[in-house]
Amino acid sequence: MPKITNLLIKRNKTLPFGLSLISLLLTISLPIAEAKPQNSPAEITKLLTQIDKAASEGNVRGVMQFYSNNFAHGDGLNRKSMEQALTALWKRYPQLQYSTKLESWKSEGNSIVAETITNITGVPSKSNDFKLKSTIKSRQRISGTKIVRQDILLERTELTMGSKPPKVEIKLPQQVKVGEKYIFDAIVEEPLGDDMLLGAALEEPIKPTKLLNPTMANLTFLDAGGLFKVGRAPSTPGSQWISAVIRRGENMTIITQRLNVVKK
Repeated sequence: MPKITNLLIKRNKTLPFGLSLISLLLTISLPIAEAKPQNSPAEITKLLTQIDKAASEGNVRGVMQFYSNNFAHGDGLNRKSMEQALTALWKRYPQLQYSTKLESWKSEGNSIVAETITNITGVPSKSNDFKLKSTIKSRQRISGTKIVRQDILLERTELTMGSKPPKVEIKLPQQVKVGEKYIFDAIVEEPLGDDMLLGAALEEPIKPTKLLNPTMANLTFLDAGGLFKVGRAPSTPGSQWISAVIRRGENMTIITQRLNVVKK
């Protein structure tokens, strides 16, 4: 059984640090050859290829040259804050692998709007003990050779640690109205036997200040095979990270999903 002193863990070690930043970069930086909708513009293909080369080299400045000085993000990021957080992100996850499907694109005036789905994986490294698996759907607005806007539409990330991390099923709506109650369940799928579970549920607003500041997760013993919570959406529209942290012995699983809060 883990020592009680080990039950207080920082978000920047156990939770998906900077995941919106992963999506910021990787949903638009992958080789377009993996999924190329018919008649996709040549300039988009070239842009994606150039960003992918810089990203593969871990060249933050090389990537940032393709972002507009007035770049905006639905989570409140700007060009400067994105560059700072990407630097920290690549230090923590230096071995990311990714593949993207370009779902659709359309012209809007002088811009192109593209929607993509990205699957991201990362293996444990010297700077991080966790294996990462993430799926993100996003929308990008591109003007000329510059990315001017991005919004994350859907997001799910799983971090696992240990040789036998718990298999966890999450039940959470993708969208709720302001002030609305919602159910959040994180169910451990395999039999527990004589093992004890530790866990915590976290709800955090998605905003730039949360990307670099750690949040504490105080794990407690779970009486049943998972977490079963009733939450209430905030009174203002926005996005939340809803996370389940489940620990079984020295093995751990953390799953985070994005919950979009919309007006009534």
